[in-house]
Amino acid sequence: MTTKQLAARLVVLLIVIWGAATLIFILPHLSSSNVGLSALGRHFGQDQPLWRQYIAFLVNFAQLDFGISRSLYPTSVMTLIWQSLPWTLGLVGVSTFLAFLFGSLAGALLGWPGVHRFVHFLFPPLLVLSAVPYFLLGIALMFIFAFKWNWFPIGGASPLTSYPEWTFVYAWQITYHAVLPSMSIVLSGMGFWAIAMRSMMVTVASEEYIAQAEMRGLKPRRIFFQYGLRNALLPQITALGLSLGYIISGVMLVEWIFRYPGIGFLLFGAIIHYDYSLIYGVVFILILGIALSTFLLDLIYPLLDPRTKVETD
Repeated sequence: MTTKQLAARLVVLLIVIWGAATLIFILPHLSSSNVGLSALGRHFGQDQPLWRQYIAFLVNFAQLDFGISRSLYPTSVMTLIWQSLPWTLGLVGVSTFLAFLFGSLAGALLGWPGVHRFVHFLFPPLLVLSAVPYFLLGIALMFIFAFKWNWFPIGGASPLTSYPEWTFVYAWQITYHAVLPSMSIVLSGMGFWAIAMRSMMVTVASEEYIAQAEMRGLKPRRIFFQYGLRNALLPQITALGLSLGYIISGVMLVEWIFRYPGIGFLLFGAIIHYDYSLIYGVVFILILGIALSTFLLDLIYPLLDPRTKVETD
């Protein structure tokens, strides 16, 4: 990637961030309710002209200063976000990676000719899972494994009696409590990625370079991984960047259902208590996270597909 291309992507990233902040500033002013506007005004100078309020708003948002939480006064909004963010990053990061990995591999096997018939029995359940939302699957898993069979805790990120510390016991408690919310994300996401990957693999399997690799006498495993899976995976990476917003919104509902102390749980609590400052801060951080993730995927993509690289003069 050239310096010019990198600069262009940085400009787009900054425009997205600026647009998100501007939208958050405009919406309370368009609302018929004065509650949200008052929440902004107290912190960003309600007695000032509108353009001064806007400048102060952008300056404070650039410093990640969203004011004080109304429902958890006098804690600042950013303090609450920093406390919740690691839980969401851990849940989203691990679950999305596992769903993408296992789903793409299962879909690749389903779309590859000559695979054992047993693999094709995976298609109907994966098709069903791809249509089930995260939160609905989470409710089903909670009812079966937590409420009915009592195999896992019904909610929370750790026991109420535990104390956060860097020990193996506490790490195991966190992992144990994260099983059900992670399963709801992994199973639903795995179905989506498997169906998409299967379609791509069917197309790739009919390409001429696959037939050429077979005529060269290469091992089937090498053809599958190096020529089939690698090329079919590229559109999946693009789809991952485009679907980050959907993934984040689904995870937020899962956090609320399982009372998982992440960003989603924080946002829904802010909505219930009409904590507008907290709502604006969380929404901006979510948009910022999605924009940065998409930007990083855009930078990584040329490393995965050398054909997208543009040589400098």
